[in-house]
Amino acid sequence: MSAALSEATAAPVADKPMRTGAELNTATKPFAVEDRAKSWRLLAEVLVLMAGALVGIAVSPWWPLQLALAVFLALLQVRLFIFFHDYLHNAIFVDSKAASAIFSVAGFYMLSVRSVWRETHNYHHKNNAKLIGSAIGSFPVLTIGMWRSIDPQKRRLYRILRHPLTIFFGYFTVFLIGMTVSPFRRDAKKHWGGPVAIVLHFALFALVGATLGWLTAFFMVILPLIISLGAGSYLFFAQHNFPAIKLKDRRAWDYTFAALNSSSYFKMNRVMHWFTGNIGYHHVHHLNHRIPFYRLPEAMAAVPELQNPGTTTWRLRDVVANLRLAVWDPEKDRMLTWSEVK
Repeated sequence: MSAALSEATAAPVADKPMRTGAELNTATKPFAVEDRAKSWRLLAEVLVLMAGALVGIAVSPWWPLQLALAVFLALLQVRLFIFFHDYLHNAIFVDSKAASAIFSVAGFYMLSVRSVWRETHNYHHKNNAKLIGSAIGSFPVLTIGMWRSIDPQKRRLYRILRHPLTIFFGYFTVFLIGMTVSPFRRDAKKHWGGPVAIVLHFALFALVGATLGWLTAFFMVILPLIISLGAGSYLFFAQHNFPAIKLKDRRAWDYTFAALNSSSYFKMNRVMHWFTGNIGYHHVHHLNHRIPFYRLPEAMAAVPELQNPGTTTWRLRDVVANLRLAVWDPEKDRMLTWSEVK
């Protein structure tokens, strides 16, 4: 946690009533202002670093160095994805034709074409943590009552969708299937970009393989996306599946409550916050998705109501605790683990 945030959370706020709803959202609006020059500078940084990593992989004669550079490239791709994500939220580069071209290419490159991401992710934000219908653009969550009422085949599907292998191999499950093939099958006219992204992806792999060698192609094209999209899938899971989460049914659902109580703050060191584009400040992002990613820490430090979120970390025990969560129990007001469900 940054020094600024530590100072803010240490300040007494007991004498101030806690804001909710439109009033709280209004308090975040001063941070929903882009510094366009900063956005371009930060984007240029990550693109230059990615180009350097790609050149390094291409010219390196030693595969361990190629592997290290592939991991570095994967982390940079996570950061690039946050630019893509914020651009489609109209948080940065609004009405920029140059940015539109860059992120169209980035979407194909990262197997997340704009039409699909905008459709599913916008739905997710409008229906975050609703117990019925929230699975679009997110990982499904059932109540214990729903779990007891569905047949064994649907139970197996639910467990598969929340299985750690499904999450960490998001390159195959969430993106190659979920973000390209499935949307095209659902609406081929609207989501034609899905199969185009797959063709371009493997064509790039084949081109690099034919010119620089297949191992180099694997380190340049396939492995970085396996790592970055797998990490991104887990980040998304952990942002809405953590032990302290609170949920309400659709009738009692409230946007502000869902942002602050159904979205986590993912504590990381400064290096990982940089690579993940501050997406760990997820409760702030869900309260106001127009805040550019580089201003999320500033907003959290300035708004007292944002300073007591449910948290998670990269520590193994927290990762395991998140992955063990199974279904929501309204009576106990918490997620049950798979062992408890059994």
